[in-house]
Amino acid sequence: MAKTILLTGAAGFVGAATAQKLLARGVHVVGVDNMNDYYDVRLKNHRLKTLKGQHNFTFHRLDIENLKALKRIFKKYTFNAVINLAARAGVRYSLVNPHVYYSTNTQGTVNLLELCKDFDVKKFVLASTSSLYAGQKMPFVETLEVNRPISPYAASKKGAEVSCYAYHYIYGIDVTVLRYFTVYGPAGRPDMSVLRFIKWVEEGVPIKLFGDGSQSRDFTYIDDIANGTVKALKRVGFEAINLGGGNNPYTLKSLIRIIEQNLGKQAKIKKLPFSKVDMKTTWADITKAKKLLKWQPKIGLEEGIGKSVQWYLANKKWLKHLEV
Repeated sequence: MAKTILLTGAAGFVGAATAQKLLARGVHVVGVDNMNDYYDVRLKNHRLKTLKGQHNFTFHRLDIENLKALKRIFKKYTFNAVINLAARAGVRYSLVNPHVYYSTNTQGTVNLLELCKDFDVKKFVLASTSSLYAGQKMPFVETLEVNRPISPYAASKKGAEVSCYAYHYIYGIDVTVLRYFTVYGPAGRPDMSVLRFIKWVEEGVPIKLFGDGSQSRDFTYIDDIANGTVKALKRVGFEAINLGGGNNPYTLKSLIRIIEQNLGKQAKIKKLPFSKVDMKTTWADITKAKKLLKWQPKIGLEEGIGKSVQWYLANKKWLKHLEV
């Protein structure tokens, strides 16, 4: 296991969970995050609070778009690897402000790769997305062509992926690209369905459902994703690897039913038009993850939603003020 790792997006959903896994292994984690307000910053502060008290965690507030600030970090520490989880997320908002998606997701990744080259950091892990598979045959396997992104968000992640390949090819940086499939769990993002739906059902507020609820997702629990991200530090050359539930995907209607069962309340539904930038279904083929990383998910949706509801109820006092 690498001894000192730069983890970008450390206050993010996947970032904080990955940091916990690394810290438990005795790794010195240097976390960076710009703490932007794309979603309610109280949630980011909540995650960060669980990390800051640990002796082998160091935090710097900065943006990966800022090359000069990043360079100071690379000069201060000797990194064995970089895990780049910093990103502008959210498919729909990428239509509103596409520029920031490219400046963070693509240019920010290039900044990190350039510094890895300059400071001889040999391992790079990139968080990418299942959104790249839009329109392809399921289950999605990594050998499928991913050259037709249907949102600026997906296109910006494609830019990051191909930039990683260029730096691998030219400079020999070992790269693992992880394509995440619908991550959920305690302290999840409030712009994604699970936390929003739990909050709305608990409060008796109508769920805003885009489409008829028949669209389905390969939901993947946060601890499984974090474990896979740590395993991705393995040297592989250059590989894109799916991290997903790996089973038949669940419809949003099924998700709502599981949440209702856990809360003992019935959801109210407000149907809205389906967005053309949303995918109808995602479903991961995880054969490569099993083979190369010895990884497979352990937490099913029913158990994962149960844990998510328990966390929500335990933190309801401050979460009731959370903007979703």
